[in-house]
Amino acid sequence: MTNASPPGRYPEIYEAARRDPEAFWLDAARAIDWAQTPTQAFAPESGPYGRWFPDGSLNACHNAVDRHADGARAEQVAIRYDSPVTGTKRSITYRALRDEVSTLAAVLAGLGVGKGDRVILYMPMVPEALCGMLACARLGAVHSVVFGGFAANELAVRIEDAAPKVILAASCGIEPNRVVAYKPLLDAAIDASRHKPESCLILQRPQGPATLVPGRDRDWAEALADAAAAGERTACVPVAATDPLYILYTSGTTGKPKGVVRDTGGYLVALAWSMPNLYGVQPGETYFCASDIGWVVGHSYIVYAPLLHGCTTVLYEGKPVGTPDAGAFWRVVAEYRVVCLFTAPTALRAIKKEDSKGARIADYDLSAFRSLFLAGERADPDSVAWAERVLNRPVVDHWWQTETGWPIAGNPMGLGLLPVKHGSTCVPMPGYRVEVLDEGGKPVPADTMGTIAIRLPLPPGCLPTLWGSDARMRSSYLATFPGYYDTSDAGVIDADGYITVLGRTDDIINVAGHRLSTGGMEAVLAGHPDVAECAVIGIRDSLKGEVPCGFVVLKAGVDRPTEAIERELVAKVRDEIGPVAAFKLALTVPRLPKTRSGKILRATMKRIADHEPWTMPATIDDATALDEIGESLKDRGIGEH
Repeated sequence: MTNASPPGRYPEIYEAARRDPEAFWLDAARAIDWAQTPTQAFAPESGPYGRWFPDGSLNACHNAVDRHADGARAEQVAIRYDSPVTGTKRSITYRALRDEVSTLAAVLAGLGVGKGDRVILYMPMVPEALCGMLACARLGAVHSVVFGGFAANELAVRIEDAAPKVILAASCGIEPNRVVAYKPLLDAAIDASRHKPESCLILQRPQGPATLVPGRDRDWAEALADAAAAGERTACVPVAATDPLYILYTSGTTGKPKGVVRDTGGYLVALAWSMPNLYGVQPGETYFCASDIGWVVGHSYIVYAPLLHGCTTVLYEGKPVGTPDAGAFWRVVAEYRVVCLFTAPTALRAIKKEDSKGARIADYDLSAFRSLFLAGERADPDSVAWAERVLNRPVVDHWWQTETGWPIAGNPMGLGLLPVKHGSTCVPMPGYRVEVLDEGGKPVPADTMGTIAIRLPLPPGCLPTLWGSDARMRSSYLATFPGYYDTSDAGVIDADGYITVLGRTDDIINVAGHRLSTGGMEAVLAGHPDVAECAVIGIRDSLKGEVPCGFVVLKAGVDRPTEAIERELVAKVRDEIGPVAAFKLALTVPRLPKTRSGKILRATMKRIADHEPWTMPATIDDATALDEIGESLKDRGIGEH
């Protein structure tokens, strides 16, 4: 069953979910195999705002693996592993995936892992990481993936909060120019944590083998081989639809981490709906999400959604550029006949910077390729238009959060594409009743900026609570605007119902009493023909409160004087937004500081500019990029004590 709808039916589908959510989501739930089929879609009396499919039970691993391995897709490839950083490729069928996952689950069971226990994964982009997640789901255990290479103190607080019985880790991660040793970071984190896991299963990678701790650490390959030789397998354990599948800690958390809980039933139903209807992908086709399993995008659209839907998923251990060049993604798309690519805007901008004419695209056969989806941070209209031009394919900028687990808004490829408005993430998906509110919680007129909020209840797939704290869930997300989930994103909804996300509410700056979006200014800067990517922050100003400062990275091959380009950029913002923006400072920098997921570290840049205390973000890709920002500010007399 594909659960797809004919083209052009978005208004009808959205209205059906709004008018009768109980019937809509029970119908959508038919795409899932249930141990106990739910008779009730929503229980409003449960949890901070309600719970989905309260009387259903199921197993996520069965839905993602076994039902295909036991059926017609047994010999279809489930995972295409492609690692340019190690020169490795591997194809795993659904049958082989089931066998490996069930054996790994037996190993975990032998280490004492059972239903409801937590298991932390601290791993790179390798097939064993996916198997680890699925093995936990098979046992009814709760996995919590921590981005591989995360700093030891950040890993330690997550170990302490999740209290895992076992940790699955690799000896190292591989970057294009270095090997990152994970094991010393893991050991330091365990030493620093008050909670100690009973066991660690360590995947030894030949590029950086690790020393195992006697009595605690076990070699992954040896343990799996022993279990396979003994014929050990473990069956799928049904869990309640409201039981947690995983905990995912939001990035950049300080102090006690905020663990987003994902329940099992609602999540699987939402993902199964999204694959054919939003992404327009059918079972048997190949889907490529170029993210990392450490982030929500990787959980949802590398692991669970493609496998639930009977697709082949691409697991890519590489970069958009440099492994080996700006044609890396197009090579993967051509080689595996990918129909849909999902990546971050920052990856697209990196490709555009290195190959501004899209020349590398012509090197590859993209005849199977239908669409490019972008999410993770705001996609500037210029980059979207560039991708449409060079790919001659639909490019969909869509919006969601770690907390929601699947897209809030997008252009529904499978229901028939709606007209594109560059800069907008298009329309809300079924179940999301999105409004823009003023500071008093009142809806604002169309095209008026405010805080984007979602009327409760949130649809299936979204967080039901935070790990260990319903109270913190309420105070963090539900208290600001009673009856709504506060996205903490600022934006507008136009007269056609299209949502434009302008940035986090923290990125709205107040210039002499005028609330202005740094995202809007970034869109203007990105429209300059010499600019590859940019970031705008608000810098403290004694007269106006804040003034904007733009950092720009130029496209490869630009040889004009930077001073001339910076003057043009200042004039462009003043022309397109107006003098009210008080935009007078554009700084050319060699690169922007980012996390390893590609998000620009605007908040840290602002602290440097305002000469406030700051700490090195745990997920930073290259710490020296922040030094470069500091130097560029000092050259203009900004950020000095």
